[in-house]
Amino acid sequence: MFDTQFRRRAVALASTAVLAAMVCGAGVATASEAYRTPPAPIAQILDAAPTPGVSLSPERKTLALLGRENLPPIRAVADPILRLGGYRINPRTNGPIEARTTWMNSLAFEDVKTGAVREVVLPKGARFIETRWSTNGQSLAFVMEAPSGLELWVADLKTATARKLTGPVLNAAFGGSYDWLPDDSGFLVRQIPAGRGAAPAEPPAPEGPIVQQSAGRTAAIRTYQDLLGNAHDEALFDHYFTSQLTRVALADGAATPVGAPGVINGFSVSPDGRYLLVTRLKRPYSYLVPAGRFPTEIQIVDAEGGKPVKTLVDRPLADNLSSAFDAVVAGPRSPQWRSDAPATLVWAEAQDGGDPKKKVEIHDRVLMQAAPFEAAPTTLVDLDLRYAGISWGRDDFAVVTGRWFDNRKEKRLAIDPSKPGATRLLVERNYQDRYNDPGSLLSRRNAKGEAVLHFTPDGKGVFVSGDGASAKGEFPFVGVMNLADGKTARLWQAKAPYYEAPVALADEAGKTLITRRESKDEVPNYFVKPLKGGNGKALTKFVDRAPQFAGVTKETITYSRPDGVKLSGDLYLPAGYDKAKDGPLPMLMWAYPEEFTDASVAGQTVDAGNRFTRPGGASHLFLLTQGYAVLDGPGMPIIGKDGAEPNDSYVEQLTADAKAAVDAVVALGVADRDRIAVGGHSYGAFMTANLLAHSDLFRAGIARSGAYNRTLTPFGFQSEQRTYWQATDTYTKMSPFTYVKQVNEPILLIHGEADDNSGTFPVQSERFYAALKGAGATVRYTVLPYEAHGYRARESVMHTLWEMTDWMDRYVKNAPPRPEAPTTAAPAAVAPAAK
Repeated sequence: MFDTQFRRRAVALASTAVLAAMVCGAGVATASEAYRTPPAPIAQILDAAPTPGVSLSPERKTLALLGRENLPPIRAVADPILRLGGYRINPRTNGPIEARTTWMNSLAFEDVKTGAVREVVLPKGARFIETRWSTNGQSLAFVMEAPSGLELWVADLKTATARKLTGPVLNAAFGGSYDWLPDDSGFLVRQIPAGRGAAPAEPPAPEGPIVQQSAGRTAAIRTYQDLLGNAHDEALFDHYFTSQLTRVALADGAATPVGAPGVINGFSVSPDGRYLLVTRLKRPYSYLVPAGRFPTEIQIVDAEGGKPVKTLVDRPLADNLSSAFDAVVAGPRSPQWRSDAPATLVWAEAQDGGDPKKKVEIHDRVLMQAAPFEAAPTTLVDLDLRYAGISWGRDDFAVVTGRWFDNRKEKRLAIDPSKPGATRLLVERNYQDRYNDPGSLLSRRNAKGEAVLHFTPDGKGVFVSGDGASAKGEFPFVGVMNLADGKTARLWQAKAPYYEAPVALADEAGKTLITRRESKDEVPNYFVKPLKGGNGKALTKFVDRAPQFAGVTKETITYSRPDGVKLSGDLYLPAGYDKAKDGPLPMLMWAYPEEFTDASVAGQTVDAGNRFTRPGGASHLFLLTQGYAVLDGPGMPIIGKDGAEPNDSYVEQLTADAKAAVDAVVALGVADRDRIAVGGHSYGAFMTANLLAHSDLFRAGIARSGAYNRTLTPFGFQSEQRTYWQATDTYTKMSPFTYVKQVNEPILLIHGEADDNSGTFPVQSERFYAALKGAGATVRYTVLPYEAHGYRARESVMHTLWEMTDWMDRYVKNAPPRPEAPTTAAPAAVAPAAK
């Protein structure tokens, strides 16, 4: 198939979409349009070389400096792709597609102690991904792109040289294609089976109809993209996703197959290297759910020959889960090796059948079983929430986390793995509460390369780090959590004017720290410093890739909506702006709503004045270079009160949020009330359409890759768990499609033709445009060929920014006086701020 049909459709859509898009004053359209370039200096900033990435070695002695490619050309994004089982792959490489990959193109090693940097010579035009350090920190492996596939390479720290270990045989269809063996002797890789042959040819004609049926089971399935659609898709899925696990020696690249080929979507080596945990997908496949829900077999096999040792689960197709967010499959799930033991398997099993709506005391049971996996599993802990993972430490201490979506509750429990069943509550909190976040437990790599908790030298505490959020800003910290009572004492914290985030403790005792430091005016760079006292030294000297942006000012403003909920947003003003001289500016508000269950948490304000901000990609912040003010991320909380679901008052709360933001910037004298636009991407686009439908606060809107008709996502969307039939009125009122006749401000719709996000199928914008056009709205609809939910090609990004700038200039900056307010009555559901 190689998406020839997709290519033809893309060309046709590009033509019809541009035809639809070029709507002028009287509804006149043109048939085609070339990619456009935004005004200076936007293009120059976009074309600047990206800042390198950084990877710290396990023993914290070396930084790998990783050069990154810039935006790829549209010809690369337009390469053939296959969309199968919820995945997108490049059939040429059997790996990731261009639109979803940031390739690295250079490698250097920097000594943390001396600062000495050594370049690693790579082939001309090298492009690589998947960098992973060996346990001893002496080698860095990576996957190199070749003309006909993906190769495994390794760079040697001592010699600063790189060499190829395999030919173009890696299978990265499911993502990660390899991992180091625990003793650093080599790798376990997923390879394309030997002698695979050509891909199945598409039949010249169908052999019969495509039939799906249900035998009365409840199967409330959310909308998914890129699913299998016919027998040929199934054959292609088998062809490209079948792999052979293989051991590859570090010394000479010698390859030894392990077990039989299969559709292996997960594998991991036990810490002692004796066993493999292997997840295989099996037929029958489904056309309704992605591959992760296909029939699944999870086995422990012998690491040498692949002989099965234990089958943990052999479960059928999981197409009947509840639409609730905490719904899970029945039976064993989320298996993992215990990282602080030789070969002990741990997994969770739902005690409510996977349905979180069932009233039970225990929702999840976590079980443990050690090699040789013959004794009965031991119950490690019972949870009244849903299992969310374990941080392993040592025989007598680990931390289990449970979460529950309905009330956003999180619990962290201390357990003693040597005495299963006993627990101590360390933390209980609302996981959306930023002010009272105790931080995350820090880990280190043990001798087997496994992540384990980083204990203090006396063994009585474990190091933690957190964001340090407060109303005054984010000031990350490092601390120690006392194992006895769970209380945390902070040892170090960033101080104004810096945002300084811990990267890693630089020694086992926790006396030195590696950080990434930035400020409003200082480019992010890496530093090594004493944990207590001293400024330390810079490890990198990255420079500002967008100095044209240096004069832009930024401050976090705070305000409240009428019901007392506190709100905030980041106010950006153009370089050289003088309020006294220049007066109020045209403005773009760019936002994204979020649901909460606690008003006090929803109103938390974190000043972002200590962050270094430079735009990239299709960022709305580029409009600052064109004389606009931008209010970025104004709070748009939707809060459930007194047991009600947040979305039952979505329109009222959204318009109240927006009116509070508009009033705030107008009161500051920086924004002209008659020249403010609203915009957003994805759920922000949905917000934009609703605000234009239900208020007259804005002169225009920009809606990118959104959804506008909730009947097309009938089994839930965003944080909404109820189905359309359970909350028909809410779905209807939340859909701006219902109110197209009330959209009397110009709206720009942009959508990636190959949008891969659940719920934002391109048909959402297509039908919304048709409805708006039919209602006589001023609307432009632009489809970006080959682009997914986010836009990747240089031409697409440039064109998107041109569209946004042109739209803002036409309908906001140079907008004529407002028309007279409409005389039609407002709908009952609309807030006082609305029409």
